Amino acid sequence: MNYKQFNTYCGSLAQTTYVVQWGGSHVWKVGAKVFAIGGWGNGKYPGITFKVSGIAYELLKEQPGLRPAPYLASRGMKWIQHYAEPGLSDGDLKDYLRESHRIVSLKLTKKIQKELGLNQDQG
Repeated sequence: MNYKQFNTYCGSLAQTTYVVQWGGSHVWKVGAKVFAIGGWGNGKYPGITFKVSGIAYELLKEQPGLRPAPYLASRGMKWIQHYAEPGLSDGDLKDYLRESHRIVSLKLTKKIQKELGLNQDQG
């Protein structure tokens, strides 16, 4: 997945906003909270960073082409960076980006979730 595909996909998710920050990174937010970052790669491959559950973090952190996200994971946060081949297929990467969006949106206040029309089917 290249940055154009990354940005197109993240932009298709509900209630997202986009900003370029942190040294030119493509930063995607839901409810003003970051859920995905395109950037911080090694140059040859796009670096795509996303939030994961604790279980997914343990499963992904040592897979080829994936690593605990620089800066974020060193502060105890469960973020993974897809930075090299083989990494994840585009389909799997989209699944993790969608899940990151969901995880972050569930951390928003109930009021903000309701205002944004997010997670209304979550009980």
